[in-house]
Amino acid sequence: MSVNRKVINFMGAQKLALAFSAMLLLVSIGAMVVNGLKLGLDFTGGSLVEVHYQSNADSKKIRTELEVAGFNNVVVQTFGSPKDILIRLQEAHDPKLGNRVLDALKANSDQQIELRRNEFVGAQVGDELREQGGLGMLLALFMIMVYVTFRFQLKFSVGAVIALIHDVVIVLGFFALFQLEFDLTVLAAILAVIGYSLNDTIVVSDRIRENFRKLRKETPLEVMNISLTQTLSRTIVTSLTTLIVLVILAIFGGQMIFGFAVALLVGVVVGTYSSIYVAANALLMMGISKEDLIIPPKEEHSFVEGEGFEKDGYEGEELDEGESDVKS
Repeated sequence: MSVNRKVINFMGAQKLALAFSAMLLLVSIGAMVVNGLKLGLDFTGGSLVEVHYQSNADSKKIRTELEVAGFNNVVVQTFGSPKDILIRLQEAHDPKLGNRVLDALKANSDQQIELRRNEFVGAQVGDELREQGGLGMLLALFMIMVYVTFRFQLKFSVGAVIALIHDVVIVLGFFALFQLEFDLTVLAAILAVIGYSLNDTIVVSDRIRENFRKLRKETPLEVMNISLTQTLSRTIVTSLTTLIVLVILAIFGGQMIFGFAVALLVGVVVGTYSSIYVAANALLMMGISKEDLIIPPKEEHSFVEGEGFEKDGYEGEELDEGESDVKS
């Protein structure tokens, strides 16, 4: 098989990429240890108050009014329309909390404001969500490892899982470093990042396996460079179109899905990088070779002297003496 296009030497930066990934992981783990994740109401427990305004409401102004009134750790979001406002507060359960919030808002507004909902999310529910979310993520990684092992080979499976763990840790570290709120929507985004990154890794792995079987003279490092070059245009187009959508969501989607969009933005960028450098790098470090991907030879058929042979319903002629009994 000849390679006509110019091959980019991706693996020439193998050691630099390894050092860069190690640095990102150390910063991410350090941020999670020192700062911790700023868990949202879904995980910590607290109160939800939904109010309806007569006309469009200003969420920033509402947040300021509530902070002046003595409410701490207030999150104000539009809910469905600019007239519907969802207020999250880390307050103990109080049946009168909704009325207190409503009074504080009415004191600074000429609009008619209606209280729609006053709910409390207990800490126990938050603990269960945190536990189940973590278990779901671990189960997803395990099932991915099983799938890739059957689909490709064990070394590909280990490389794919290393790349996914790399992506997840960096996204979590980003949220810990900048103290962005981590809630269920962000957890959903991280699971989506796992799926996106895996899809990219599978495409690259499929081309690597194909080229290992076709390119006989090239070294494993050269096969990696050829495979990554061949899939580069697809990777760039997919990533750029996804990023355009996510940037629009982050800017115009409102506070409700801001964390979701940011998590996906970071995940797509890191996932594209890891598909090229982390997964392929891991394969080279594990010593991937052509022998790992050779298709097992078909079983030889026995022949009865003086008779023809049958294979899959095909009757062949007797072989002359001296001829090979296997025709390629």
